[in-house]
Amino acid sequence: MDTLTKRTSIHIEAPSELEVVNMTKKFGSLVALDRVSMKLKSGTFHALLGENGAGKSTLVKCIMGFYTPTEGNILIDQQERTLKSPRDAHQYGIGMVYQHFTSVPSMTVAENLVLSRFDQTHLINWNKEYEDLTAFMKTSPFQIPLDIPITQLAAGQKQKLEILKQLYLKSRILILDEPTSVLTPQEADEVLGLLREQVTDGKLSVLMISHKFREVMAFADCITVLRKGTFAGSGLVKDLTISDMAEMMMGEKRQPQPVNKTSFNSPTPVLEVRELQANKDNGLSAVKRVNLKIYQGEIVGIAGISGNGQREFVEVLAGQRPATNGQMLVNGEVYQATRKEIAKHHVFALPEEPLRNACVPQMSVAENMALRTFDRPPQAKGFLLILQAIHHAAMGLIQQFSVKTPSPDTPISHLSGGNVQRAVLARELSSEKINLLIAANPCFGLDFAAVDFIHTAVVEARNRGVAVLLVSEDLDELLKLSDRIFVISDGQLVYESPINEADFTTIGQRMAGH
Repeated sequence: MDTLTKRTSIHIEAPSELEVVNMTKKFGSLVALDRVSMKLKSGTFHALLGENGAGKSTLVKCIMGFYTPTEGNILIDQQERTLKSPRDAHQYGIGMVYQHFTSVPSMTVAENLVLSRFDQTHLINWNKEYEDLTAFMKTSPFQIPLDIPITQLAAGQKQKLEILKQLYLKSRILILDEPTSVLTPQEADEVLGLLREQVTDGKLSVLMISHKFREVMAFADCITVLRKGTFAGSGLVKDLTISDMAEMMMGEKRQPQPVNKTSFNSPTPVLEVRELQANKDNGLSAVKRVNLKIYQGEIVGIAGISGNGQREFVEVLAGQRPATNGQMLVNGEVYQATRKEIAKHHVFALPEEPLRNACVPQMSVAENMALRTFDRPPQAKGFLLILQAIHHAAMGLIQQFSVKTPSPDTPISHLSGGNVQRAVLARELSSEKINLLIAANPCFGLDFAAVDFIHTAVVEARNRGVAVLLVSEDLDELLKLSDRIFVISDGQLVYESPINEADFTTIGQRMAGH
């Protein structure tokens, strides 16, 4: 029997205990982890928290064998182990569910499950495989038809399949990296609830990276918090508040800013969308006869699972994608989202993935902050750019919006995700006059401090009379900020409600296509 066969034949009945001792990982002169210790006790649900760049992903990649730690030890059931690859991690019953799906879209569920195995079988006895897979499905917490192609699965089913793969591989320590980012609230609660049952029944130990305090409070037993690559605290969830966790992450006591809204009564919509239609990149229909009005001093939220037309809708409004039919009006005038019209009507945007969609990565922070104003006085004189004026304006915005950058001349791609978003926010909200703000997943993947800052800035814009369209896959964010909420599903708006009358359960059902 070769080494590979030996490894895959190991069957671990009970969940193991995982301990990381004094883990350090350096990348050249950068210390990503500095003597971090953490213990995942057998049969517990443990949350790993921290701001972006705190070292969470580095720690998990060291555990999974993607990285070799500079110093420190990994103990499994109190025995020191060396993990040089995910195959080694699998040998000891450790599996990971990643943020993005890893299944092959053209294959069936059964084929993907067999493909996930670490063996090197050249011939597959499908009758035997289906017999084994059917037996496995009967004992699994999630039920998915074996013969269905991955392309026909909803996002929630795809995430369940990612977890099923690890259970099929007999993983007894399961690491989850932001596992609910593509799920509706009901799907998130279902998935985490069923995993919680597996933990309670003594079948699994779970380590979950998450930014969502609600999920941590509802499902986790313990937390470990990292800050700037160091251990910042730990404790039992039942003994902690959200404020306690935030203080560990931030290094200071900090409560989320309350949302205080100014009342407006505007009879004329700032943005009106009539029967708008648009296609995906492949020519198929993405936005289907959407009608929408947004008034002055109002935040209209659009909820939906990724891939239901919201990206294409935002791109049409921002001038990045042509509409195939319908009409848009801003302040009662026809709006076709050209650069000239965007400037005339004072339309501003916080796009999804700002480094890709709103910045030129190799250009400096100052140059990116000037993308809207570089061709106007005082930053331009005829065809000449006034570099000193561009630099001076950037210095003011960096200070006003607390952008952490070595200098205005630093390439914006060198900044963290939160600071890239702050730089874009500074550019888009620094104008003296803003009529319409379009924000698409402005806080995706950002930490507590950055989220709080952006939420406060968006509400302050609304309170100045700005009409805000907030498109987000985070329902908690929408319920916190919106005045009215819509749900988009398969390119259509299928639900509308004032926020004080919104029904959480119905919103989740509409998001799921029911």
